[in-house]
Amino acid sequence: MSKERKEIQRARMWRYFLDAATDVIDEEGVNNVTIRKIADRAGFTASTAYNYFKDLSHLKFFAAMRFTADYLNELPEYLSKGSNTVENWLHSWECFCKHSFRQPEIYSVIFIDNLGTLPQELLKDYYEIYRKDLTHLPDEIQTIVMEQNFSKRSALYIEKAVEEGFIKQKDIEMIAELTLMIWKGMMITYMNNRRNYTQEEAAERTVELVKECVMNVVIETRRTEVNFHS
Repeated sequence: MSKERKEIQRARMWRYFLDAATDVIDEEGVNNVTIRKIADRAGFTASTAYNYFKDLSHLKFFAAMRFTADYLNELPEYLSKGSNTVENWLHSWECFCKHSFRQPEIYSVIFIDNLGTLPQELLKDYYEIYRKDLTHLPDEIQTIVMEQNFSKRSALYIEKAVEEGFIKQKDIEMIAELTLMIWKGMMITYMNNRRNYTQEEAAERTVELVKECVMNVVIETRRTEVNFHS
């Protein structure tokens, strides 16, 4: 079988299993997904599923990616709300928190759970088959979305804030890491019911903390130019 035919077959089998996984998640939730349930729904054996997916965590990751469509569809709108990169980035956080706290288990699978391999490799595999999921996004945003390392994704976007004179280059990596830790901390707190937050309160509080963190590294003489209200 030629390489091209193998890729076509692989894409076809992925669709069978991911369609089935999506149905199981819709009906029972991502935490109740098993290889057997997915294989049965797809009309294949569990051993066939393992021919295409290394383990359950990978299949859950790929299926969970399908549930981020609403976030990706809204992201360009949020990224255009501000008048500079810092404002746009904060609005992108607003969009991300809105959707991630609405579907915490889904976003935990993608950005928090142990996958047993580098997430970047899984993301590359996913978008090789489902590249059309990104075609409606500007090229610049496609590049950012394709970066699964969340802090690196943030750093890629806020680099422009350095050019605009809002943030110093030395602070880029730090602010990207800190804001990621804020989101992860709040997500784990929310999912484990450690605070009595509604999903809206958890999202709003995360955005507030991200904004406070970001404003602390914005050059003092430029802070009045950042107008962001979630």
